[in-house]
Amino acid sequence: MLIGVPREIKTHEYRVGLTAAGVHELATAGHDVLVEHEAGRGAGISDDDYRAAGARIATTAEEVWSRAEMIVKVKEPLPAEHHLMREGQILFTYLHLAADEALTRAVLASGTTAIAYETVQLESRYLPLLAPMSAIAGRLATQVAAYHLMAPLGGMGLLMGGVPSTREAHVVVLGGGVVGEQAALMARGLHANVTVMDVNLERLSQIATVHDGGILTRYSTKLDVAEQIEQADVVIGSVLIPGKRAPKLVTDEMVSTMKPGAVLVDVAIDQGGCFEGSRPTTHSDPTFEVHGTTFYCVANMPGSVPVTATAALSSATLPYILRLARSGWRQAFAEDPSLARGLNAHGGKLTHAGVGEAHGIEAVAVQDVLAG
Repeated sequence: MLIGVPREIKTHEYRVGLTAAGVHELATAGHDVLVEHEAGRGAGISDDDYRAAGARIATTAEEVWSRAEMIVKVKEPLPAEHHLMREGQILFTYLHLAADEALTRAVLASGTTAIAYETVQLESRYLPLLAPMSAIAGRLATQVAAYHLMAPLGGMGLLMGGVPSTREAHVVVLGGGVVGEQAALMARGLHANVTVMDVNLERLSQIATVHDGGILTRYSTKLDVAEQIEQADVVIGSVLIPGKRAPKLVTDEMVSTMKPGAVLVDVAIDQGGCFEGSRPTTHSDPTFEVHGTTFYCVANMPGSVPVTATAALSSATLPYILRLARSGWRQAFAEDPSLARGLNAHGGKLTHAGVGEAHGIEAVAVQDVLAG
């Protein structure tokens, strides 16, 4: 199979879909890899590195998209790329279609076979291709929150961990999944006072046990969330319902009760955000003010650490890429139900119920597509 790796064009997105090591694995397995010129530069991978691994270098994105049987990306196609998608081609990337109706309709119009990293799911409900970026985003969420608490950035001027005789920051993390636990772990490592909220009591028990009580846990109800938000110096939103829009857990009314200069980081922004006032931002303009607080809603947070993020992502996606390249998507789905759950669209038909619910579009079952 001919696999194409285009350069990412999202603002300040420096990751790339495959490392040189990943290219070498594919080439060794007998596949051809076409990488756009300087696609890996932001992640520290040169064209010469890719050539040495067995790839060919394309001059333009159009060449990659037009020739490749499978496109391997990091982020969703932007409007400038919508016309490049086509029927008969596999698109394997993060899509987050529930938060973007225009992209959803463009994917359907193209007829492409769109497989979303974030909806590939094991029987255990674990999301193997989302987990590495979730871990990075969770750790970054705490870093950016600590940074934006500083007075020159508009924050309240509070050092997250404090020093002896001063108070530490109160950090509230909404969601106890991979993002939430990693954010809480980083905040606790900075000696902040940390509370994780979730509706999954088993998960809360795991967090409390693993971290030996150093991270507090609370069951998430509207009243409890409102109480915690009012007391918080930092709120990190990490709620995820695979493939669906994120629920709005923090209302503008709750935010209005917070201390001036508090910081809210919405890691769920790719799925529409879990704060009522959230809207996507970029690394070049990452924050905005709501009721005297700072909202940070960058939609590609791991893109700011592309060396780490590219290596972590490629390690997770490579086994699936190899399977798709070896067997084709139909056979790969038959062999691996977890990969089949990643199918979001094929031949102009939507195959993910959560996306259909978000946009009022009828979805068909993946099994019906496989049988067709």
